[in-house]
Formats: sequence, C-alpha cells, structure tokens
Amino acid sequence: MAGHIEWVRLSPPWMERPAAWIAIHSTQMPRWVPNAFTILRLLLVPWVIRAIWTGHLTRALILFAGAAITDLLDGAIARRFRLSSPAGAYLDPIADKVLLSGVYLALAGSGTFPWWLVILIFGRDLYILLGVGVFLWMTPIRKFPPSVWGKVSTFVQVATAVVWMARNLLFGPVLEALMPAMLWPCAAVTIASGVHYTWRGVQLARTH
Repeated sequence: MAGHIEWVRLSPPWMERPAAWIAIHSTQMPRWVPNAFTILRLLLVPWVIRAIWTGHLTRALILFAGAAITDLLDGAIARRFRLSSPAGAYLDPIADKVLLSGVYLALAGSGTFPWWLVILIFGRDLYILLGVGVFLWMTPIRKFPPSVWGKVSTFVQVATAVVWMARNLLFGPVLEALMPAMLWPCAAVTIASGVHYTWRGVQLARTH
C-alpha cells in the first residue's frame, strides 16, 4: 500500500546482549562444571587448614569465603542448566562437611577454639552417619534430605567459624564478646538437629 510506513524497533547498543552471554545461554553448559567447582572446594580445604594452623586467620577467612563462593556457584549452575547428577548430590555435602570439619579441627588444634564443641559437632555427625548406615542396611530408603534444623545448625556452625576466624581482621570489644557468646547457640542447635534427625528417623522406620 502506498504511503505505508514500516516501523522497526531497534534496541540501543547498551541494551544488547554481549556475544559471550549469548554463547553461554544458547549452548548447553558442560556437565562437569558444577562438580568441578565442588572439587575445587575440596582442594581449598588443606590451604584453609594451613592458614588457620599457622595463625594467618585473615588469609584463612578469604580462602573460606572463596570456598563458600564455589558452593554457591555449583548449585546455581546445576539448577540453571539442569546439570544435577547423582555424583554431585553426594559430592556436594561431602565437600561442605570436609571443609567445615577441617576448619573446626584446625581452630581447636591451634588452641583458639574449645575442643568440647568440636567433639559435640563431630559426635552428632557420626551419630547421623550411623543412623543413615542402619537405614541403608535395613530399609529401601536411599534419599536423606537435610532437615530444617540441619540447615539451621550448618548456618550457625558456619557463622561461628567465621566469627572466630575474623577476630584478627575485625578485632574489637564487640567481636571479643561475640566469640564466646556464639558457642552456646552453636551447641544448642547442633543438639537440636541431632534430636530432630532422631525423631525423623523414628517416623521413617515406622512407615517402613
């Protein structure tokens, strides 16, 4: 038709997607990427332990933060690109537990953290592992998702470890008062999570 004007919608240059972004989102992410971040977290564990043991707590905190970032990345990538795998489902919590356990052992071994709380945390973990072993042996149950109390316990344990590692970086009266105050909530939620896992185990046993 004469006089017809065709409008073309153009996006300004600053709104255009970078080529790298398009390439990443237009192709499938390699399946090994999430597990690679998990393995990287495991490789960082000895360096975190060494930094704590030698008294370089600021370095330890930075390395611990880097390990925490790998934990966020492997989960985010696995969900975004649907790359969840049975190996990753087992490897990820193992890496988290090895990292946190190593931090607590190093803090206690260097004489800056009470052994009684480390023993309590490890005792709860061994108790849960024994319970899982019994279920694997005697029932068809193969999935053991973390409970709400388990997640709360992990969060408080991480927060406690960070506070103790941060004392060289953020030294002050508030932090000095917070350090011992964190011990009792950490112990309380650790015990509560153990009790909750016991209760959940009893409920599962009744249904199987």
